[in-house]
Amino acid sequence: MSHPRSLFAITVGAVAALLGTPASADEEQIARGSYLVAVGSCTDCHTPGHLLGAPDDKRLLGGSDVGFAIPGVGVFLGPNLTPDKDTGLGNWSAQQIVTAITTGVRPDGRALVPVMPYATLSRLTPADALAVAAYLKSLPPVRNKVAGPFGPNDKPTSFVLTVLPADAYNALPKPPPK
Repeated sequence: MSHPRSLFAITVGAVAALLGTPASADEEQIARGSYLVAVGSCTDCHTPGHLLGAPDDKRLLGGSDVGFAIPGVGVFLGPNLTPDKDTGLGNWSAQQIVTAITTGVRPDGRALVPVMPYATLSRLTPADALAVAAYLKSLPPVRNKVAGPFGPNDKPTSFVLTVLPADAYNALPKPPPK
């Protein structure tokens, strides 16, 4: 005798096949979100080790260990995007994630730093933005408290990626000859 749940799953699958729709829109949505996160290079700024040439795939999207310096503003590290409730997005709703990635505004009202490409991500369709959120919520939680943010007078405790104008770069001390 079939278990009621397996009979239900078979029935849903058969109806979906007859209607030409996927058996699980959630799986399709998550797969779309995974694709968008990959082509959007989100792992570059949000996976430990990635900006140092050795991404830690066991902590995928678990937060960066390299900060971006914005002169006069501070140093900011890509936060943990996994659903960890203490150090990631675990307490954010899908809609709050969509709002943050497309408008640059967090649920607490704080603005994201401009290094986060929310202006570009604002062009995502609503379905694609929700797919990204669904994918992020489907990840295994990674417990990783990212350092910072560091204000302009704070001393960062991480590697710092700095973009400098040519004059400032050229004025840096040169390394000793080998």
